[in-house]
Amino acid sequence: MAKRGGSTYDDRKKEILAAVVRSHIATGQPVGSFALARQSTESLSSATIRNICAELEEEGYLTHPHTSAGRIPTDRGYRCYVDGFLGPTKLSRSDAARIRERLLDEESLLNPEVLMERASAVLSQLSGNVGIVVSPSIARDRLNHIEFVKLPDFRILVITVSGAGRVLDRVIRVDEEFGRDELNSTARYLMDNFEGWTLEEIRDELMRRMTEEKALYDRFLRNAVLLCSKSLKEGDEPDVFIEGASNILARPDFVDTEKMRALFRMLEQKSKIVKILNECIESSNVEAVAVRIGREINESDLRNCSVIASRCFYSGGEPAGSIGVVGPTRLEYGRLIGIVEYISRLFEQLAQGSSSVVNSSAPTL
Repeated sequence: MAKRGGSTYDDRKKEILAAVVRSHIATGQPVGSFALARQSTESLSSATIRNICAELEEEGYLTHPHTSAGRIPTDRGYRCYVDGFLGPTKLSRSDAARIRERLLDEESLLNPEVLMERASAVLSQLSGNVGIVVSPSIARDRLNHIEFVKLPDFRILVITVSGAGRVLDRVIRVDEEFGRDELNSTARYLMDNFEGWTLEEIRDELMRRMTEEKALYDRFLRNAVLLCSKSLKEGDEPDVFIEGASNILARPDFVDTEKMRALFRMLEQKSKIVKILNECIESSNVEAVAVRIGREINESDLRNCSVIASRCFYSGGEPAGSIGVVGPTRLEYGRLIGIVEYISRLFEQLAQGSSSVVNSSAPTL
């Protein structure tokens, strides 16, 4: 932000920018100089404020829908506000209570898929926008149990249970016949050698062992390589839970039907959603919660949107899945950052088996 007349003037510009952002987030309307003058703690005149707003517009922080209207923030203005005016996030008691009520009941705690589905619904309900939860890739699940069940027509049902209790059923096709005893022996071989390993680690180690000459004659190993490779290949896409797409219909920010169509188009492509959340998080080196605004997002269908996202579902201490909120650039950034961070930490404690989660009032933030 360009300076003129020292730090006092520059601070004044920042405060006016923040006032425009807050007012526009609250009302959805352009903000005029008279309204800003009434809010001014320095009793600035509307003419002075009008001049400062003009400078902020020249610098790319504000714009206006038409000549006679007040100002609204640009992507750059929102970014300045998020980086410079949002202190440590603090979740309200009511938001925390609603999250815990929905996510810490017995059904959610016993079934990871129910937990993820409800988490996306809670994100949507509390934000009034689109809530997204992406499960960990099965390749990063740590093996707690595996079972192979023979089916007709050269098909095998593969049942895996992760250390976090996630149960996955996948049907794979093979080119040769396997007997029931052979499948049971292969499952025991995997459990005896690799319990607690991730499926990805298991596959890599099996391939390494296959390079040893003596292993070429080990049928258990050969079967394990074949069945594990097929299982990962045919079931490695993460589950994506999306709730609240209908909320977009009620947002005045999407009265432009083309903007609304673009967002719906993106929400139909789950692989693209995973990519966007991952890019958003990976480009944020230090923040627990990543925020990407408008044209900062490398996806044309989201140029009028913001993404607030975080890692979750820790697997052996490594982040795997992710959660997020997608909505227009006019979002309650402070509140939604707090909600996303809270749910992410809640998942982390659940994945680590913390017994204090159910009894305490909140995760440690």
